[in-house]
Amino acid sequence: MQVSRIALCAAAFGLITTGAQAEISDNTIKIGVMNDQSGLYTDLGGPGSVEAVRMAVEEIGGEIAGAKIEVLSADHQNKPDIGSSIARQWIDQEGVDVIVDVPNSGVALAVSKLTGENDVAFLNSGAATTRLTNEDCQPTTVHYTYDTYALAIGTGKAMVEEGGKSWFFITADYAFGHSLEQDTSNVVKENGGEVLGTVRHPLSSSDFSSYLLQAQGSGAQVIGLANAGGDTTNTIKQANEFGIVQSGQQLASLLIFLTDVDSLGLDVAQGLTLTTGFYWDRDEESREFAKRFAERMNGQQPTMVHAGVYSGMKHYLAALAEIGDDGGKAVVDQMKKMPINDFFAKDGVIREDGRMVHDMYLARVKAPGDSSGKWDYYEILRTIPGDQAFQPLSESRCPLVTQ
Repeated sequence: MQVSRIALCAAAFGLITTGAQAEISDNTIKIGVMNDQSGLYTDLGGPGSVEAVRMAVEEIGGEIAGAKIEVLSADHQNKPDIGSSIARQWIDQEGVDVIVDVPNSGVALAVSKLTGENDVAFLNSGAATTRLTNEDCQPTTVHYTYDTYALAIGTGKAMVEEGGKSWFFITADYAFGHSLEQDTSNVVKENGGEVLGTVRHPLSSSDFSSYLLQAQGSGAQVIGLANAGGDTTNTIKQANEFGIVQSGQQLASLLIFLTDVDSLGLDVAQGLTLTTGFYWDRDEESREFAKRFAERMNGQQPTMVHAGVYSGMKHYLAALAEIGDDGGKAVVDQMKKMPINDFFAKDGVIREDGRMVHDMYLARVKAPGDSSGKWDYYEILRTIPGDQAFQPLSESRCPLVTQ
């Protein structure tokens, strides 16, 4: 009987100690928004992602349990070494608790490793590589908005089913482009298609003529663009000048954002098939968020990255408030326990590998005559259920996954 009492006392003390340790460090919650604020990915994330975080913070009153919330931002310039340096400074000197957004897969992988080693949460919205939830997964990382697997399942599969059986890829030569090319190639082959070749270009290229000529010369029915942002818009503009689509080949814009379509104009972009995790004009909830966002962004409507940043931030803050602890793994573990139901996702769930599973959408860019005006650019063709859009856990290479 005495032993049982001792055991009970020890257990109770353990619970009290654990509760006492659960706290918000420095009585401040610091959020670091890191992305491209001066280069080819600025419009899809950039200042818009910073504003999305500020919106989320303001809407909960700017504090949690008396702890003030601060928002920092920085430009990683699409360079992993610069991104790593910013992350180290934020963690070691600024006491940042969570890093948000980080488009550019090379930078995102470097930041994910650092945050994992330092128990800092990382909510990625802008990068696409599936390595973040496979071999390079971390217990503190959440991959929230989209990835290359979902893009391939959406756009790649749809175009093969419509008769585009032979493919040639123009690929950005870094982690994102390689991942998108590989995932799409797999989908093409699994659905009876073939890959005739690929050519890779440096990030932020201006002249795509030689790459387009190689793609044209391949005779492929579909030219897959495994790039993004300014690289994608430049490729499409130059393909239009070369008359590639007019001569019978199709362009597959494997990752294109609303802001890219706005830059291209509907005359050039019309008919492009794409996959997205969010469209501002999909329903009343999405339109309500978009209205508030546009009021802060001089009328610009949100991309899926902006929407994912906001949704992920609200979910993070709710989880932190629930446990009263800003430790990276502790908050992410709590996020995984809580379903996501908002304008961005219905019944969304964060899996053990860090992948946030939610519906994606196959869309087509409208012709000018079908658009009611600026930002009315997409026709949603169909919903891709989350359990089909993202890589199944049974195929995961993440060491956190219990097979």
